[in-house]
Amino acid sequence: MKVLVIGGGAREHALCRSLSLDPEVTSLYCAPGNAGIAEVAELHAVDAMDGAAVARLATELEAGLVVVGPEAPLVAGVADAVRAAGIPCFGPSREAAELEGSKAFAKDVMAAANVPTARSYVCTTPEQIEDALDAFGAPYVVKDDGLAAGKGVVVTEDLAVAREHALSCGRVVIEEFLDGPEVSLFAITDGETVLPLQPAQDFKRALDGDEGPNTGGMGAYSPLPWADPKLVDEVLDSVLQPTVDELRRRGTPFSGLLYAGLAITSRGVRVIEFNARFGDPETQVVLARLRTPLAGVLLGAAEGTLAGLPPLKWRDDAAVTVVVASHNYPDTPRTGDPIDGLDEIAAQDAPHAYVLHAGTRRDGDAVVSAGGRVLSVTATGKDVAQARERAYAAVARIRLDGGQHRTDIAREAAQV
Repeated sequence: MKVLVIGGGAREHALCRSLSLDPEVTSLYCAPGNAGIAEVAELHAVDAMDGAAVARLATELEAGLVVVGPEAPLVAGVADAVRAAGIPCFGPSREAAELEGSKAFAKDVMAAANVPTARSYVCTTPEQIEDALDAFGAPYVVKDDGLAAGKGVVVTEDLAVAREHALSCGRVVIEEFLDGPEVSLFAITDGETVLPLQPAQDFKRALDGDEGPNTGGMGAYSPLPWADPKLVDEVLDSVLQPTVDELRRRGTPFSGLLYAGLAITSRGVRVIEFNARFGDPETQVVLARLRTPLAGVLLGAAEGTLAGLPPLKWRDDAAVTVVVASHNYPDTPRTGDPIDGLDEIAAQDAPHAYVLHAGTRRDGDAVVSAGGRVLSVTATGKDVAQARERAYAAVARIRLDGGQHRTDIAREAAQV
């Protein structure tokens, strides 16, 4: 099978790494990719938002499967264009991807499917915003209705900050605060059959102790030693399957990766949000634990044949990933800084630890930073504690001027 992956972040590097290890994959391409992905896939230039260009490239490469990584191309309908060209595509249609593209749409789907979630108001005027903020009180949860690259959500005790963010959004969802730990659970689906993956937990805030601004994610780990063993089955029954069934009932079947962001509250599991693609950085740890070859599962989702596949197999190992970000992230990050230490990790820490590239590019013989989140340093171990120790040992070898990372990823889980 020839596979083309669309995107250029650490999520796509994790996907490409897994696909490169799959004996069924004979040729692996990525567009546009990054410096790390270039080591496992052939890179091609493409505008990921241009469905016709992506379909044209896939046709030229004779791809048997296209995997669309990021959310923006999915919401723009890139998967539809690829399917229209007669090529199997892993990723939902534009209409189904509205589950991530519009939080108001997601709330409507959840209400129809009886999926447990936070009470909320959709607001479009200053008066509605004031009423909603007053109704729920602090802590305030304010979400831009549209895509915001992981930075459209503000959770704050400060009414003025909440109001300012709400007023800056064209349409905004204001909802009750959900207490309890958060969990990310991915599921691969063909629109009928739903295959849940293993749960992970990520860390959204920039600084240790969950302080600082929201980011796209600063690290993750899997499995969750503190979680109820029945959690996955419960979420499949109460959240994932009902959502997939409701979208199919509406005539907009969802095939691809359904990502449920969950809060384990004192009143039970509640959905915080849905995403329509693999999460970053959770993908880095979930795929590190998946034993089943990836390509056949993604193709099964694209072709509607998941029901005929055997159950997924998982490694007993735990996995931890730590994001190394550039100077001034998540504000305006500095780019172009050389990255050193990658060869040392490959020589001294492999195979238990490895680096997945996010915002990087080649500059002659050097690898330099090219984005806010630069690297995802990922490690496996017999438990979370060992995986965490190996990940941070590898992080210590990275030299990036102004680089930053959290030091407490998976710390509490390692002590369970």
